[in-house]
Amino acid sequence: MDEKKIDHIIEEIRIALQSGNLKEAINALVRLHPADRAEAFSDLDNKDQAALLPGMDIPVAADLLEELEDEQAADVAISLPTELLADVLDEMEPDEAADVLGDIPPARAAEALAEMEDAKEVIPLLSYPDETAGGLMTTSYVAIQPSFSAAQAIGILRQIGTAVETPYYLYVVDDVNYLIGIVGMRKLIIAQPEDLVQSFMDTDVIAANAIEDQEMVARLMSRYDLTVMPVIDDNGYLQGVITHDDLVDVIEEEATEDIYRLANISDSDLSIHSPVGISVRRRLPWLFLNSITALFAAWVISNFENLFQQVALLAVFQSVVAGIGGNAATQSLAMIVRAYALGEIPGRVTLKPLYRQVAIGIIQGLAVGLVVGFGVYLWKGNVYLGLIISLALAANILIAAVVGTLIPLGLRALNQDPALASSVLVTAITDSVGFAIFLGLATLFLSRLT
Repeated sequence: MDEKKIDHIIEEIRIALQSGNLKEAINALVRLHPADRAEAFSDLDNKDQAALLPGMDIPVAADLLEELEDEQAADVAISLPTELLADVLDEMEPDEAADVLGDIPPARAAEALAEMEDAKEVIPLLSYPDETAGGLMTTSYVAIQPSFSAAQAIGILRQIGTAVETPYYLYVVDDVNYLIGIVGMRKLIIAQPEDLVQSFMDTDVIAANAIEDQEMVARLMSRYDLTVMPVIDDNGYLQGVITHDDLVDVIEEEATEDIYRLANISDSDLSIHSPVGISVRRRLPWLFLNSITALFAAWVISNFENLFQQVALLAVFQSVVAGIGGNAATQSLAMIVRAYALGEIPGRVTLKPLYRQVAIGIIQGLAVGLVVGFGVYLWKGNVYLGLIISLALAANILIAAVVGTLIPLGLRALNQDPALASSVLVTAITDSVGFAIFLGLATLFLSRLT
C-alpha cells in the first residue's frame, strides 16, 4: 500500500483516540491490509497501542500478532490479559501461536497454554528449536487414508472448510500417521468419485526431517519448486507441513544474516529500528577489531618511513594497490559465501573452488596491473613507477583471490559460518600484504625512482 495512505490512517487513529472514540480508531486500522495494519500499529506510540488493543476483536488481534515482528508481537502478547491472550492464540495458526509463546516468558506461556482450547496443536511445535523444520512447521494440514475414495476426500475438505491453512495438498498416511503419499488438489478434482486415493496419489514424496536446519529446508523447497514441504520425524511419521510463506521468511532471514556478517554485524535481528544501546553493543566490538587490523597495516607502512622521505610520490599510489586488492578479495569472498548459501559447494572440505579463483586472480591481476601501470607511466613519465605498480597490483590481486577463497573455506572446515570471513579479516590481509609488496618493490627500484 502507498505509504502516504498508511500515514493518513495513522493520523486518523491518533485523532480518534485523542477524542476518545476508540471504535472509530479501530475501524480505521481495520481498513488496512493485515500487513499494513501491523506497520501502522508499530508506528503508533506505546500509549496509543495500549489503548487500541483491548477494543480489538479476537480475529483482528490474531492477525495483528501474526504480522508483527517477533519482538513486538511478544511485547503485545505480554500486555494482554491471560484469558484474552489464550483466545487470540487459539485464533492464530498453530505455528504462529507457537512462535509467540516461544518468545514470551515461560511462566506466562504456561498460563496461556492452560487457558487455550487448541493447546494440543501448539504444544508439539514448542519442542523444536526456532531455526529447524519443526520450528517452522504448522500442524494445520489435511491427512487422509489410502483406502478413501476421491468423493470421501472431497467430503473431508468440505467438512473442514477454511479451517486449514494448506488445503491444496492432502497427505496420505496409514493408521499410525506414517507418511506414504501426497495428493494434489488437481488430481483429486479430476479423479472419478469412486477412485481410491491409493490409485492416484504420488508416492515419491520429498519431506524434511523435523530437526533439519531451516536453511536446508529452504534449499529443498527452492530446488524442487515446492509450495509446501511435509515434515516427518526419524521414523517417517508426519509431524506437520511448512508453507511457502514461511520459506520466504527463512530466505530473508538467512540473507540478512549473511549480509550482516559480511558487514561485521553479528546479530541478524538488528534493524534500523533497533534501540541505540543494543545496536552499539552489537556493532562496536567489530569496529574495535577493525581498529586493531588498521593499526597493523599502519605498522607495515611505518617500516618504510625512510622510503617515503626519499620518494613522497609513493604515498599517492599505495592506497590504489590496497584498495583494488581489497575489492578483488571481496569479490571472491562474496562468490564463495553465495555458493555455500545455495548449496553449490559440497559439505566436505574441498579446494576445488580455490583453483578457479586463482586462475581468475592471475588473469585479473595481469589485466589490471598492465592498464593501471601504463596509465601511471603516462601520467608521471616514470616507467619504473608504472612497473612497480603493475607488479604490485598483479601480485596483490592474486593474493586477494586466494585469501577471499581460503578464509571462508577454512571457516567451513571448522564448522563456522563462512560469512564470518568479513571485510575485517580479508581487508586486513590484503591491505597489509599490498602495502608490503608495493613498498618492497619500491625499495628495490629506489635508485630508479629518485
